[in-house]
Amino acid sequence: MSELQKNDIVKTVCTGYASDGMGVARVDGRAVFVSGAIAGEECEVRILKVLKNAAFAKVERVLTPSPERCDPGCPHYPACGGCRTRHMSYAEELRFKKQKVEDALRRVGGADIALDAIHGAGETERYRNKAQLPVGEGPRMGFYRGRTHDVLDVPDCRLQPEAVSRLRAAVLGWMREFSVPAYDESAHRGLVRHLHVRTGSNGSALVCLVVNAPAEKKLPHEEGLVRRLRQAHPGLSGVVLSSNTARTNVILGRDFRTVWGQDFLDETLCGLRFRLSVPSFFQVNRDQCEVLYERALDFAALTGRETVLDLYCGIGTISLCAAKRAGRVIGAEIVPKAVEDARANALRNGIDNAEFFCGDAGAVAQKLASEDIRPDAVIVDPPRRGLDTSVIDIIVKMSPERVVYVSCDPATLARDVKLFGANGYAPLRAEAVDMFPRTEHVECVVLMSRTSCI
Repeated sequence: MSELQKNDIVKTVCTGYASDGMGVARVDGRAVFVSGAIAGEECEVRILKVLKNAAFAKVERVLTPSPERCDPGCPHYPACGGCRTRHMSYAEELRFKKQKVEDALRRVGGADIALDAIHGAGETERYRNKAQLPVGEGPRMGFYRGRTHDVLDVPDCRLQPEAVSRLRAAVLGWMREFSVPAYDESAHRGLVRHLHVRTGSNGSALVCLVVNAPAEKKLPHEEGLVRRLRQAHPGLSGVVLSSNTARTNVILGRDFRTVWGQDFLDETLCGLRFRLSVPSFFQVNRDQCEVLYERALDFAALTGRETVLDLYCGIGTISLCAAKRAGRVIGAEIVPKAVEDARANALRNGIDNAEFFCGDAGAVAQKLASEDIRPDAVIVDPPRRGLDTSVIDIIVKMSPERVVYVSCDPATLARDVKLFGANGYAPLRAEAVDMFPRTEHVECVVLMSRTSCI
């Protein structure tokens, strides 16, 4: 095997994709992961890093361009690291994502199952309804450069609504006018850490400023900030302060104060109304979320008589959608404020066959099992890390006919599919929904059933 060296320029052909969207090629038998390459292209690549069995590189020159190569259309690509697929057509992006999910299910999950479909987005730009923009000295505001905590100044992100860009400019204008210091992560001093913005489909917006100070402490020239924000976006619903004085990568703090207006905005989803506070979990792509939930509920095959258990229910979005098709829905969530929101959302929508419990998913499921509650279907939508084995064990013990697993990480999904398989649940159907166009991420949903029910 030839000894590749850093900064070598080599010619190679990209044959496929890694799970993060990098092209995969081979040089003298060694796997080379190439940033910016598209399957089928012959390229000259610059070696950036050499490991024992693999190397990493970037495209220096495309010798034989793929017909799927396109202009990224963003001046910050690829420096900001948020979008990984802007150099390829959307059709090629969907092919990559379908391969990503199927590879994970086969290689990690041991499941010989192909996706029934991958549902592409109607809009691939301006679709995100939540922005979290770090602030750096200057002041600068935008996104961290790939694999760093260096803040790249990004006046406008093509994935965010234009309202976010105007609100960003308003906050920076206030900081510059009144010499408000940005947070310095290494020194743990300064004030403004992040700008957090939620936007609604009705044009509303909720702004939260994350600061390195107690929530009750008044901001410098607070009224001036509110005035600038209201001028920047007439649909502003409220301005909230989040206190985060810890040395942490977690963005939001635990304490909040409403500076102006209300601390929530209203949103509709699948014909239901939801109230979203700053820390509420809500899918970042509303339109694709409706597609995802429709597929999940179709997998659950509800007829109006079933008992459904929704673990990791958040503010009750899936639970309340399921309640329209089921006899009884039980939701479990560990965040108290989310459970409070879920109960309020049930009342707001006149739904009386859904109940919500606050606690760890496994503990709530264990309690229900001890009360001999046997759901017909269990829906799980866990964090990226997937399910704890204890949660899988208790679901298996409850013996539902169907388990519907919604996931934003195909690798942890596949790992858990394998664990369910070892406990008598086989995957029957799988589909993907592209919730995150122009990035390497994809949402997927898998139906598993007790093997005795097949």
